[in-house]
Amino acid sequence: MKLLTSTAVATVLASLVATAAHAGPVKPQPNKDKCYGISLAGKNDCAAGAGTSCAGTSKRDYAGNAWKYVAKGTCAAIKTPKGAGSLTPKG
Repeated sequence: MKLLTSTAVATVLASLVATAAHAGPVKPQPNKDKCYGISLAGKNDCAAGAGTSCAGTSKRDYAGNAWKYVAKGTCAAIKTPKGAGSLTPKG
């Protein structure tokens, strides 16, 4: 069996670190609002319900139970193909 080069090992380790970074909640951001229904699949900051346990786990675009941080006061103005963003989870 071939030994991995130091470059290959570094690449694998970097990948593992990047994956682990999405495993937990995103640090609270008091100057931002949680905006539901605006994130793309896998790009949510955290979750509000089944199927989106936390950061980066949403399975579909614009999921109403997944949120993303946005600048305070801008959520409702964000338009998506499924409607505007919401400060509360969307059914």
